[in-house]
Amino acid sequence: MTSSITLRLATFAYGPEMMALALLTPLLCLGACAAPRLAAARPFLLAAAPIPALLAAVLAADSAPLILDQMLFPAVFVLDPPGALLLATSALMWIAAGLYAVAAMRDAARKGWFAASWLLTLLGNIGVFLAADVVSFYLAFALVSLPAYGLIVAQRGVSEDVGRLYVAVALLGEAFLIAAFVALALGAPDHSLLIQDGVGALAASPWRDAVICLLIAGFGAKIGVLPFHVWMPSTYRSVSLPAAAALSGAGVNAGVIGLLRFLPFDVVFAGWGDALFVVGMIGAFYGVAIGLTQRDIRAMLAYSSVSQMGLVAAVIGGGLTAGSALSAQGATLYAAHHGLAKGGLFLAIGVVLSARGKRRAWTLPIVALLALSLAGLPPTGGAVAKLAIKDSFGGGIAGILSLLSAVASTLLMLTFVARLRATPPLEEKTVAPGVVAPWLLVALASVAIPTVYYAETSGFAGVFDPTFFWNALWPIAIGALLALIFRRAIDRAPHIPAGDMASLLRRGAPLAALTGRCAEKIDGVLRRWSVAAAMALAIAVAFGAIGLIAR
Repeated sequence: MTSSITLRLATFAYGPEMMALALLTPLLCLGACAAPRLAAARPFLLAAAPIPALLAAVLAADSAPLILDQMLFPAVFVLDPPGALLLATSALMWIAAGLYAVAAMRDAARKGWFAASWLLTLLGNIGVFLAADVVSFYLAFALVSLPAYGLIVAQRGVSEDVGRLYVAVALLGEAFLIAAFVALALGAPDHSLLIQDGVGALAASPWRDAVICLLIAGFGAKIGVLPFHVWMPSTYRSVSLPAAAALSGAGVNAGVIGLLRFLPFDVVFAGWGDALFVVGMIGAFYGVAIGLTQRDIRAMLAYSSVSQMGLVAAVIGGGLTAGSALSAQGATLYAAHHGLAKGGLFLAIGVVLSARGKRRAWTLPIVALLALSLAGLPPTGGAVAKLAIKDSFGGGIAGILSLLSAVASTLLMLTFVARLRATPPLEEKTVAPGVVAPWLLVALASVAIPTVYYAETSGFAGVFDPTFFWNALWPIAIGALLALIFRRAIDRAPHIPAGDMASLLRRGAPLAALTGRCAEKIDGVLRRWSVAAAMALAIAVAFGAIGLIAR
């Protein structure tokens, strides 16, 4: 349901033009980065490129589609309410991360490789929320995944294994998805490339179980569903803070929108729904358990993302089991809030560690509120997000697990805040206003956007219900008590290396080689399909652009 605010603001006459501008601006900025004379302006382009996408999310929701039919395949872009919400929060996160980069790492942001990787990842991130056809979505999804490798290797001292692991999981997810997309297109009426046509025909498809399995695995690799989470800890602790904020706060939602777009919520798929729910809930508690053993505060946030994305997966699984689109709406709001809160926490690391004295004293309470919002602390946006997914869990065991996950998240987040507080400040100069402002913007948005969206779609009644406040507070109180009681035990707990299961993957090198040979054969078959060949060509051109600009 589109909110009344959006309906009042929507410019239906210019919606397609605004979507086109949102997609075109990162490309124009990419072209500007290729000009050596504009090298000094590259950091500012990173912050400016997402602005049209933010405006499109507010002004062009539910407008007419943007259709580009003068191509090998007709590209269709639409902006429905879930896409608009995730586009708005993601664009805001990219803007804040860009502003942070301008203030904190301007020299690094001037480098062509970094700027090109940033802008291509941004372009893909915008595209996944707008794409309504399979080919456009795949191209956008590939861009939001693969060029991010440049953001990882841009950091000095980063092990090559980190980038390799990230690319390996990304390519594995891409392989799952392209197989699923081909099956969707072939099963759609008249082999339509529109996502809605393929999903609508999925229930009657003889390949439906295989397609759903591939979709869950492909998009699950992006959001960090077990066991595909292994790339998150090493990546988030290796990239720069603004890049970590953008990838964790916006990039990961590409997987969420993929699950929401391609899974059929109007038909009951109890088996796959239950399986996704179980895997998601295991991830929710596994992420907390491993996160508590981490000494690196960035790795703790990465495992928090594993936990939170596990909850999102569980909600989506519940929607598949019940055949209910309401669960998809709740998952959208929860993912949107998580993106803002998690991105804000990554930026907060830089703000707190570069501050001293009074500035450090007033920033830590805000960090604590932002962290506890992930556990559902009222009246933060996290409490509203928890309320949005409450009905998806209902009562019984599922409801109890949901409450226990809030207790576990509180324990992890308070441990994170304590370790951040104990971390000595950096030796550089004290925090600059240019770093604080984007962080505060994200922190404020993490409260305002979920609250306003929920109020416009479901009303304020549930938000101010005393029962809701109590049900949200007591799990956090228990989590805080556990953090106090077991603080020393947690500090003495044995350290598990970030990436945990990655060592098992390294032992599977022979299997990976065999998988690679099989992928080459599959790729040869897919290249006979003209659309698949065009997708591969477009991705190759994108990487060629990175190389050209980085020269």
